[in-house]
Amino acid sequence: MSLDLDKRQRAMLREMGVRIWQAPPATAVPDVLAAMDSAAVPARPPRAEARFDAELRRPQVAAARAPQPAPTVARAPAAPAAGLEPRPAGIELMAWPALQFAVAGCRACALCTNRKHTVFGVGPHSGQAGEAAPAVDWLVVGEAPGENEDIAGEPFVGQAGKLLDNMLLAIGLQRGNDDAARPGVARNIFITNVLKCRPPANRNPDPTEIAQCEPYLKRQVELLQPKMILALGKFAAQSLLQDSVPEVQKIPLGKLRGQVHRYLGVPVVVSYHPAYLLRSLGDKAKAWDDLCLAMSEFKR
Repeated sequence: MSLDLDKRQRAMLREMGVRIWQAPPATAVPDVLAAMDSAAVPARPPRAEARFDAELRRPQVAAARAPQPAPTVARAPAAPAAGLEPRPAGIELMAWPALQFAVAGCRACALCTNRKHTVFGVGPHSGQAGEAAPAVDWLVVGEAPGENEDIAGEPFVGQAGKLLDNMLLAIGLQRGNDDAARPGVARNIFITNVLKCRPPANRNPDPTEIAQCEPYLKRQVELLQPKMILALGKFAAQSLLQDSVPEVQKIPLGKLRGQVHRYLGVPVVVSYHPAYLLRSLGDKAKAWDDLCLAMSEFKR
């Protein structure tokens, strides 16, 4: 509200230095408000509401047009490849002779197509059919048969086998089926492999091949009831420790050494494969340490 002053009163206030507010002309008010509105609120973009509505509708349209998942169709298990057969049933209940027979005739993976012999393993009287599992204290588990093993049908022959025999003799053990008995040397040992057939060109075992042979090895351990298992090589260690050591496939063999593991309650000591030691002579001292650890645990 403005003051209603005459000219004389206005002049007196000006002399006193008092400023007097004067309202703008009525015609100017709409222009001032319009300027304030334009400065405070930016002009709305054209068709803003239409664009907002479109954004709300997009998910609904997308959901309406999303392809519906195809109905699930149950598939029958894949049939074995040509020339192969399912693994024998009931391995976990087999007696020793039946287990030997099952391994000899196994055609569950492609390794059977090129083998000369399966390699079940050797131990005291293990070559005589119809007998129960031999009484042993030690079980040596290697990785897979090589060319010499495939020909002989026996694990660890050739130069790697000779080295293994010397390693065992150093701790007072002798291959169970060796006819040349040595005085004071125990023969209560069984030697086998994770795989019972030779991989082509002596390549590394394939995980699917290990999985096919694993029930055979497990049943051997259950029937032999050894007091100590010596796992030689990476694949032997991984097969025996896959249920007790998390992510064992990612752990180098060197880090699995120097400690006592367990397989079906049996102590397991991991060491290098004799074929590797023939190429890496400097690690023979480490292998000896592993044998000493196994002997110490066995005597306990």
